Amino acid sequence: MSNIALETKNVLKTYNTDTGTIYAVNEVSMQVHAGEFVALVGPSGSGKTTMLSMLAALLSPSGGQLLIDGRDLAQMNDIERVAMRREKIGFTFQANNLVPYLTALENVELMLRLNSKLDKAGKLRAKELLARLGLGERLNNLPSQMSGGQQQRVAIARALIHNPSVVVAVEPTASVDTERAYQVVQTFAGLIHENQRAGIMVTHDLRMVEFVDKVFQMRDGKLVKVYQERDEILALSRGIK
Repeated sequence: MSNIALETKNVLKTYNTDTGTIYAVNEVSMQVHAGEFVALVGPSGSGKTTMLSMLAALLSPSGGQLLIDGRDLAQMNDIERVAMRREKIGFTFQANNLVPYLTALENVELMLRLNSKLDKAGKLRAKELLARLGLGERLNNLPSQMSGGQQQRVAIARALIHNPSVVVAVEPTASVDTERAYQVVQTFAGLIHENQRAGIMVTHDLRMVEFVDKVFQMRDGKLVKVYQERDEILALSRGIK
């Protein structure tokens, strides 16, 4: 396996309340390599969404280290963290957050514009990536003119277009039917592998872990199990204990 793109070391996220300290994430350590697609799973309240928010540089850890390309997000100020998020991290959320008055192509180009990389090569790459995702005929369509699955694929293209080190996906199949869900995750996994990015997906639908290389399972803020063997991952995706 190639280099480590993302690593956490004993990461904590705590909240102080009138009744004491809540450990939303409690000393979680994990590694994700470039070219590796992993899933973060667990019941509601397990800490997986908080964990992903920290991995995406949206939240600061209360303790521990969170390294992207060897740089520790826990030591960054807000300005540095915003720059890291813009340059090194790609996102796709449950609500794909496409800009409604921009076309599919313009939505993807938006990330390049934000990073001052919207040149001729960038525009060509945006078209090629959308075509790779089966949207070559939809470049000039607005989100309202596309299905939920097509919109989600535009969001995936936008997450990958600026060549981030880490790509995070929150419930990427929430707005599509089962058949489309498999297609979306399989395509996403393929792009992560091809482009040697570190991909992290949070999902409640364990069927989708069929396409990942590793599964991190959380409960009560802790990392309780890591599935790495292919037969273990397939059994989990099929509901076999």
